[in-house]
Amino acid sequence: MDKQTIQFLIKYALEARKNAYTPYSHFKVGAALLTKSGRVYKGCNIENAAYGSTMCAERTAIYKAVSEGDCDIQAIAIVGGEEGSEPTELCPPCGSCRQVMAEFADEDFRVILAVDENNYRDFSMDEVLPLIFHNLDPEE
Repeated sequence: MDKQTIQFLIKYALEARKNAYTPYSHFKVGAALLTKSGRVYKGCNIENAAYGSTMCAERTAIYKAVSEGDCDIQAIAIVGGEEGSEPTELCPPCGSCRQVMAEFADEDFRVILAVDENNYRDFSMDEVLPLIFHNLDPEE
């Protein structure tokens, strides 16, 4: 993936982070998902007093794409950090988000963890989630 596309996605992830609803953790995360159709879906984390109902930024973006019938995902950029300040460290996705990514990702899918448009790392799905769990076919 070229640097210009990566920086474009990071910019959108930073924008999405502004919409995060984080009254409990005060940790805002933004994600920007690029699909093979060329569309970008933004997501932010949305917390809830019933903690299990909280939704991560990465899954918000993926579910938005899938709900629109755009399931061929190409890359996701993720940024996160304490409320009231700019990100200072890379923000890796949680295990649930990694598994949801794996459900829709192919071998070319890229996960970009960023602090800003010039400070990022680009990972393959295998690097982010080695030994991916795949649903087993009971007929096999």
